[in-house]
Amino acid sequence: MRALAVVLAFCAASATAQPWPQRPVRVIVPFVAGGSTDTQARIASERLNELFGQPFIVENKVGASGAIAAEFVARSPADGYTVFFGASPQFVLPLVQKVNFDPYKDFAPVSIVGTNPFVLGVHTSVPATTLKEFVDYVKARPGQLNYASAGAGTITQLTAALFLSRAGLQMTHVPYKGGAQASADLIAGQVHMYFGNPAELLPHAAGGKIRLLAVSSAKRTPQLPDVPAVAEIYPGFATGTWNGFLAPTGTPRAIVDRLAQEVAKVVREPATAERLRKIGVEPLGNTPAEFAALVQREAPVWRDAVKAAGIRAD
Repeated sequence: MRALAVVLAFCAASATAQPWPQRPVRVIVPFVAGGSTDTQARIASERLNELFGQPFIVENKVGASGAIAAEFVARSPADGYTVFFGASPQFVLPLVQKVNFDPYKDFAPVSIVGTNPFVLGVHTSVPATTLKEFVDYVKARPGQLNYASAGAGTITQLTAALFLSRAGLQMTHVPYKGGAQASADLIAGQVHMYFGNPAELLPHAAGGKIRLLAVSSAKRTPQLPDVPAVAEIYPGFATGTWNGFLAPTGTPRAIVDRLAQEVAKVVREPATAERLRKIGVEPLGNTPAEFAALVQREAPVWRDAVKAAGIRAD
């Protein structure tokens, strides 16, 4: 009996020690296929398939600004076979709407694939070629101009609200159902300003349909070296978005660390990095600890932005 017990214990230990993953991994994306978050998830997952020898299957669970996907992953087994390809909006959601998850408690940060700032674009009918000129123009017309967002409570609205608060401006908010619609109406001149993703606005700026006045990051970006940061006029201003892998809290540390190492390796590969930059994303690939520190640093910024926007989570 003692010998049998030893054998059984050995078998159990061997099974537990099997390398992860032993079967396909589900990568849950909170937004529609074809968008920036989805594209980043698929770019990274393609290479992870090859590196791990198991499929990383991207699944889009859309709805409630990402809450449906986040809640699904938060309730999933913490075994490394269901991971979340989330974005910064899911960490803002509890501030603007009722949700059934806590992003700081229910997820273990793994690694960020890429980041991007927002770009302040204006329609060409606005006679301003610099951020200061734009501020002066809007300040002289309180409440007469409007700005677009990808939806009420989205970080595109919050970024704009924070900017307006810092600059002491009054503009009317026009929410849309996504960045594509907001960009289209900016190009058409239906709205005067929009803080959009670079991928949404850069092609139209190149075509002369809109004008780019600033980026929301703390400093200028390599993609737009001639476009100043808002922080150059309003020190300390910085917002943006990230997309990356998170796991349900309780996922074994060995799995989290292994996935983080491979994600970092993937996004730093020249071919992958180039694919990300082509869609307006700066590759990152940080550690779980660095990821966790980043979301903690961002928390007070988004709280201030929500206050500036006058939003309450009802």
